[in-house]
Amino acid sequence: MTDTYDRRTIVYHWASAALVLGLWIAGQCIDFFPKGTPRITVRSLHISVGVLLGALLLARLAWRRGGGVKLPAADPGVSGRVAVGIHHLLYLLLCAAVVVGLACAWIRGDNLFNLFTVPAFDPGNRALAHQAVELHEWIANLLLGLAVLHGAAAMWHHRVLKDGVLRRMWPSLR
Repeated sequence: MTDTYDRRTIVYHWASAALVLGLWIAGQCIDFFPKGTPRITVRSLHISVGVLLGALLLARLAWRRGGGVKLPAADPGVSGRVAVGIHHLLYLLLCAAVVVGLACAWIRGDNLFNLFTVPAFDPGNRALAHQAVELHEWIANLLLGLAVLHGAAAMWHHRVLKDGVLRRMWPSLR
């Protein structure tokens, strides 16, 4: 029995982490850009990379369901069950962030790269657009915060417990 995840699972994990971090940073910076083409470009990139994250998430979930190595929790006790629950919550928040992000683009009727416009769901409803964006931001912040705790727990396992948990998902530490 292996004690590490397969290469594809590891790539999906770290690509997801990089995309989430990049999207969060971009989301924080969109309003710093002047209105017009600069802001449209940054928002369009944010939306496009969000769609990429959604596609990656679908591939990742399909791989987890049908092909990837599945390892048991590092601790079979309560902390192991908590870790599994945290992983499920991370997946749920990833799905929610992507779905609500797409809903934001649809509700607002976003212009993408000045090439085409997503048809607006309710063109004059600024309150709905504001609420959707607020929800997307809240989910993204929660996702990032939980991901930071996830990373801190991995470092705790690696540095303090020295139990090899981080090696399971980090190929260079095998």
